[in-house]
Amino acid sequence: MANQGLSKTEKKVAFSLASVFGLRMMGLFMIMPVFALYGQHLEGFSPLWVGIAIGAYGLTQAILQIPMGILSDKFGRKPIILTGLLIFALGSLVAANAETIYGVVAGRALQGMGAIAAAVLALAADLTRDEQRTKVMAIIGMCIGFSFALSLLVGPIVAQHLGLSGLFFMTAGLALLGMLIVQLLVPTPVGQAPKGDTVAAPEKLKRMLLDPQLFRLDAGIFILHLVLTAVFVALPLDLVDAGLPKEEHWMLYFPAFMGAFFLMVPLIIIGVKRNNTKGMFQVALIIMMVALGSMAMFANNLVVLSIAVVLFFTGFNYLEASLPSLIAKFCPVGDKGSAMGVYSTSQFLGAFCGGLLGGGAYQLVGASGVFAVALGLMCLWFLLTFGMKNPVLLKSYTLEANVTDKQSAVTMATELSALAGVSEAIVVLEEKVAYLKVDDHFDLREARAVLGSVD
Repeated sequence: MANQGLSKTEKKVAFSLASVFGLRMMGLFMIMPVFALYGQHLEGFSPLWVGIAIGAYGLTQAILQIPMGILSDKFGRKPIILTGLLIFALGSLVAANAETIYGVVAGRALQGMGAIAAAVLALAADLTRDEQRTKVMAIIGMCIGFSFALSLLVGPIVAQHLGLSGLFFMTAGLALLGMLIVQLLVPTPVGQAPKGDTVAAPEKLKRMLLDPQLFRLDAGIFILHLVLTAVFVALPLDLVDAGLPKEEHWMLYFPAFMGAFFLMVPLIIIGVKRNNTKGMFQVALIIMMVALGSMAMFANNLVVLSIAVVLFFTGFNYLEASLPSLIAKFCPVGDKGSAMGVYSTSQFLGAFCGGLLGGGAYQLVGASGVFAVALGLMCLWFLLTFGMKNPVLLKSYTLEANVTDKQSAVTMATELSALAGVSEAIVVLEEKVAYLKVDDHFDLREARAVLGSVD
């Protein structure tokens, strides 16, 4: 019987790459809860430019995410990851030495140019077995969530003692630490996993955008990160106005985020047991809408704001954890890389637009206006979910295929499709792999017999 757990190498890959990703994301996140409060000494400071500075990385990330993934196919994963981390560190140093808010924006944009997400996930796929890949991706995803929680704790404390420049210098140090981990701890793959599962193919992007189920999810992650960024332009200032000193914000953020993490668990359990992901998805949206409505209506009430922050993170945590999984379930077999490419680009564009919207709205109508606009966008997303389907519970396999010409590939795809439990089968001659989506009736041994039988 095949080993159902992660091998020693896969554990090393999972935790080392999760650390790299987490350190980088923590560097991006730490500025969110503090910049509006600790950047007021910068020349040119205004709420609009605060929003642009917080979200600037999203624009360059969105533009370069897919090209950097494709470059990792050509030049290797680790060189691209190391280059991206170095660019990120340089951007941090530019921001640390900036005396104007425009310099910080330039530094944040440069940070975003170190777009390594696609290359990291592709490297994780290269170094793991197909049946264990989901576990490795889940570990990386959990580490990103933890890094966000930690940034809400560490960001305000570092800013209080070292100032904004010290925070950016720390961010540069985290990037350099990530480079050491990549160089010393992450194995170097001999071969590469198939592109379809890992890196976006530009010619497939249009098809991903036109798929109605994927479009709902891509629009959702765009709105989710737009709202997150916009809220963190206004919320820190609002909390100070409500009577919470900026030095004590971490005492609210970190416990609220961790408490929300446990509150979202019942949503996940109910959704899985009842196979009602759509219903729980809508419940999470309603929770966020209640939180944003409370923030807008009770902007000066610290108790209500604190409860609203817990509710906000409860809905956010559930949606952030659910969306990547749903993308993988709804995307066409063999096109996971392209689907995730559009998803990641939508996420980072959302962060950039959220900074613009949050800063502009705060400057025009104040914090309550920001929360009200965010609430309107969440209502729009809620309406989009009415056409959403509950995903069929399927597993994905990427298997080596013994094919030599187009006819043998067609024959193999036909035979695989006829097997019990196979929902979808695609054989790619150029990559000599078969992509399968299967249910619980699938027998892997039968599939392997077919894969090795066609000459």
